[in-house]
Amino acid sequence: MTGEVAKAGRILRAPENFVDSQLALDITSKGLDEQRRGFLRKSFLAAGAALASGTAYGQAAGGDPAILTLPEHSRTLGKPVAANPYGMPSRFEGALQRRESPGLTRVNAASVSFTPLQSLFGIITPSGLHFERHHQGWHDIDPAQHRLMVNGLVRQQKVYTMDDLMRLPSVSRMHFIECGANTAMEWGNVAVPSVQYSHGMLSCSEFTGVPLSVLLDDCGYDKKTARFVLAEGADGSGMTRTISIDRALDDVLVAWGMNGEMLRPENGYPLRLVVPGVQGVSWVKWLRRIEVGDQPYAAKDEAIHYVDAMPDGMYRQYTSIQECKSVITTPSAGQRLLDTGFYNITGLAWSGRGKIKRVDVSTDGGRNWRTARLESPVLSKCLTRFNIDWTWDGAPAVLQARAIDETGYVQPKINELRAVRGTRSIYHNNAIQSWQVAASGEVSNVQVY
Repeated sequence: MTGEVAKAGRILRAPENFVDSQLALDITSKGLDEQRRGFLRKSFLAAGAALASGTAYGQAAGGDPAILTLPEHSRTLGKPVAANPYGMPSRFEGALQRRESPGLTRVNAASVSFTPLQSLFGIITPSGLHFERHHQGWHDIDPAQHRLMVNGLVRQQKVYTMDDLMRLPSVSRMHFIECGANTAMEWGNVAVPSVQYSHGMLSCSEFTGVPLSVLLDDCGYDKKTARFVLAEGADGSGMTRTISIDRALDDVLVAWGMNGEMLRPENGYPLRLVVPGVQGVSWVKWLRRIEVGDQPYAAKDEAIHYVDAMPDGMYRQYTSIQECKSVITTPSAGQRLLDTGFYNITGLAWSGRGKIKRVDVSTDGGRNWRTARLESPVLSKCLTRFNIDWTWDGAPAVLQARAIDETGYVQPKINELRAVRGTRSIYHNNAIQSWQVAASGEVSNVQVY
């Protein structure tokens, strides 16, 4: 399934081998359209001009009828205000979607939809493109009927309505959320054909809510004996997660807002936990109860699920932190460079331990590195956008990004990670990602050891 799209006198062709039939990925002709449109949308396709060769991009003025003749929309009255009471993207952007990979789970109510990282700008993920991971499907819960209980080692157990919570002092902060299984399929070998499927269980939003510490203080938690809290969700899976009291008192939010509006139903409406820097499963959705205790709860989703398989056959529990990680989103697998010359390499970096300090980029498989530009804002436990200039000479290349956070932690190579963790893991793969650029300009997923 290949096709061509004319753009400024050039042809973009979807790679012949883009579909991975073994994974049965849902990449229909519409999906390929999404990829083509994503390529055209990115700046490296618009740049095109070979700055090193001195060739100017575009056509000489006066030769393009699209600029010489006024189109109909320049000569007619447009649509009225509020024609769409809730604004929607342009119809020309309709193919930009989060997408599921069939076969990951037995039922799609407990599956994943991946964020199209290759087609996004900046650091904020639009709410409609935020990745999904459910264990028993999602619900659209009546906020007037929803309740949050705080109980356990507290002076006074309380039940809060949404109105009660939204009267309390609130804060808004930007944080990334990443599923612990993000990039899981790359543990053994190259598995997926695009960054949407390799890293797309990652999003970043502005969350608004009340600090959990305010609720714990309001209920009078026992400061002498409290060591952990248990967060419980209202979905059918009975999702429950243990969080240390120190973290709960630090930066955890009980959130109702995301990107300036109420949470979307698939993201936990009307109430979810926000646990910055910790794997997404701890960000309990449809939050209904917080229990204060003196020891870990060993709930099913932390005792036998979301554990790390180690090389010696043991399983490591409670490894919740999402370690420092980065990925180049453009150029990335599934895309194709149209010509030699100047390109802007761009991507995202993040760390569950704080701010990103530096991102290095290699175009030769890690033999040489250059420091990329970090675009503002650079915030703690938040996505950071990086950019770096690159002039492609038409020779094969391997693109990599390596992030370093403010603690000094350096993102590892895949062989370094496997030396400690083996190849049987599912969770917490933060290895350096490699994209191979062929002489044809086609970009594909590879692993460099």
